[in-house]
Amino acid sequence: MTRERWLTRSAAETEALGARLLGVPPAPGAPCRVVELSGELGSGKSTFARGVLRELGATGAIKSPSYTLLELYELPGVRAVHLDLYRLNDPDELEHLGLADYHEPGFLWLVEWPERAAGRLPSADLGFVFSMEADGHVIERIESSTANK
Repeated sequence: MTRERWLTRSAAETEALGARLLGVPPAPGAPCRVVELSGELGSGKSTFARGVLRELGATGAIKSPSYTLLELYELPGVRAVHLDLYRLNDPDELEHLGLADYHEPGFLWLVEWPERAAGRLPSADLGFVFSMEADGHVIERIESSTANK
């Protein structure tokens, strides 16, 4: 398992890190990429996702889909699905989102609170764990050698 670690001291730094790490559209026909964003409330998951989405071409307001659970972005070269599962009451609620329609080539999934899905999501290709320290937000990348590539 590979781990990398960054410390960001502002929302702008967190957005910039997301943009730098994931802000490149997939190659044409590339398989769906699932990225898990885990960590405590207020640790920067939505801010990181916003940076990724902005870098991929999203304009306008980008908010966490806390109440809708899912936001879909049709962007140049990629279709992005931003999931925020914090308010998921039961993993069975995922059935109503039609997620299978989005697990196709050319999609990027950014999944906040993936543990609330109780294993009902596709395997992650990459994961980030977010936490807070006195100096700012700590972001660790976890890439499993067993993840679907």
